Formats: sequence, structure tokens, C-alpha cells
Amino acid sequence: MTAGQTFRLAGAEVILRPSGVLWLSAARTLVVADLHFEKGSAYAARGQLLPPYDTGETLNRLTREIDALSAETVVMLGDTLHDMGAVERIAPSERDRINALASRLRLIWICGNHDPDGAGDLGGETAATHETEGLILRHDPSPEPMTGEVAGHLHPCARLHGRAGVVRRRCFVSDGRRMILPAFGAYTGGLNLRDSAFDGLFAAPPVAFLLGQKITPVAYARLSPDR
Repeated sequence: MTAGQTFRLAGAEVILRPSGVLWLSAARTLVVADLHFEKGSAYAARGQLLPPYDTGETLNRLTREIDALSAETVVMLGDTLHDMGAVERIAPSERDRINALASRLRLIWICGNHDPDGAGDLGGETAATHETEGLILRHDPSPEPMTGEVAGHLHPCARLHGRAGVVRRRCFVSDGRRMILPAFGAYTGGLNLRDSAFDGLFAAPPVAFLLGQKITPVAYARLSPDR
């Protein structure tokens, strides 16, 4: 059995994985958002030194999911690159790993606001959107409720008061009609689901599916703002 939370999204059966990837088993398609390859090197160029291992670690985690699921298609929902200069900064060994993925499965780069040109010359396909299983996959959520949409961009996270104190984790978020995925990149942060950026995106109060050893669904009313 595939680990994760099975969920019905706009009529399609999807699986929310604890890693933060969305699995569409009928289409053998893995969906992942906001990898931000080379964020570390972008920050280093501005004098904020971070360990230069984020691209490699993110690729390690992505490859483990691809292999565990025997994925045939991988759709990356934009901001896969932290900026278009990242194409030149990616180490040759990591570029080879990306090309190897593109040679053995269908690798689709959705254009994001950080990487409007998509893949550059890293291999795979570039697209504005991708449709599968009755779902439309894109980077930036439409500004009004949209049935069947899967997006990234907002890096949702949830803050919850529990017996052991306050927990803040990345999360999937959905009302059963549309879904926003958590950011997958090693150096990506999160935006609280109670932030005004999420206002008006869902037709009904959504559920946050917190990442951890397992997926934990939490009702919107139980979530706390960042204060």
C-alpha cells in the first residue's frame, strides 16, 4: 500500500505523501511544488552564506519519491529554480542527475514567477499548465475558488496549539475542490494558512494536511495565526 493520505479531489483520487508530494496513481504521476533549486547560491551571491547543498538534498528527496512510487511522469509546479541564473549555477553532477531523470520519465516544468522560462536547457518539457485526471496543474492559484485546480506558489504551512506546545508544519490545503501543495525545496519556508494571501481561494473552510511521520488532517478552525 502506498503511504500517505488518500483524498478525493474534484472527483479524482489522489494520495498526499508525508514528503509533500502529491501522487496520482491512476496516471502514474507525481506532482511537487516549489523546489527552488540553487536558493543557497542565490543568497550567497548577496552575502548571506548558506551551506551550498540545497539542490542536492532536494534532488535526493525527490528521487526517493520517484523510485518509491515508480513514477512515470513528474510535474513540477513552478519555482523549481530559485531564479533563471540557477541554470548556470547548478553543479555539473546535479545537472547530470536532472538530465538522467528526464531521460527515464516524463519531466514537466511548469513556469513559475521565479523561473518564467521553465527548464532552461536542463531537460524535460516546459509548460504553462498541465492537465491530467480531470485536474489542471499550475503554479499560481487562480484568485477565486476553482474546481479541479492544483497549484503551489504560496508555500502553505499550519500553526497548531497542542498538548506539547505549538507545532508549525508545512501542509497541503484543500476544500475538496482545489488544492495547494506545500513547498518541497530544502531551503523553502512557509506562509501561515491563516494569512490573508489565502483569503477567497476556497469555497468552504479548507483542511490543512500537516506533514510529518504521517499526514495529519486539521480543520481550519483549529489553526492559529503567527502571533
